[in-house]
Amino acid sequence: MTGYRAFSKKFVKTNAIMSPGFQIETELTITSLVYRYNIKELPIVYRDRPEGSESKLNTFSDGFKVLVTLFDMYKNYRPLFFFTIVAAVFAVLGLLFGIPVLVEFGKTHFITKLPSAVLASSLFIIAFLCIAIGLILDHNANLDKKNHELYVNDWINNTK
Repeated sequence: MTGYRAFSKKFVKTNAIMSPGFQIETELTITSLVYRYNIKELPIVYRDRPEGSESKLNTFSDGFKVLVTLFDMYKNYRPLFFFTIVAAVFAVLGLLFGIPVLVEFGKTHFITKLPSAVLASSLFIIAFLCIAIGLILDHNANLDKKNHELYVNDWINNTK
């Protein structure tokens, strides 16, 4: 995260990097990993900041921005896994609200906790919708990766 990067012409010409500020290093690294670009790390000599100069880095706000970027990019590049986790949270909440209703129904054959039953049902519906959204977005993300590969190969063939 030093900010020093070197890129091939192919990477620069075929990838749109949209992040501002300190998030750009995160986006560059993740984009390189997702599209399987070669990454080579070189050791550097890190020196203290010259006397009298101040860092523009704000540890907490810039760190939070980087975390939000990581979260957003993970959602974009691995949507099925992301939405499966969200669905699991809703399903667990649905169970927490639904089990007492089911226990009561098993004992009395009546549902007196109607709001809890409706809430539990709604939470399970949301969980199923999250899985469906994840499947659709995962398909789109895979298509995007294939289209990017085709675009890069076409760019390579046209620059020879």
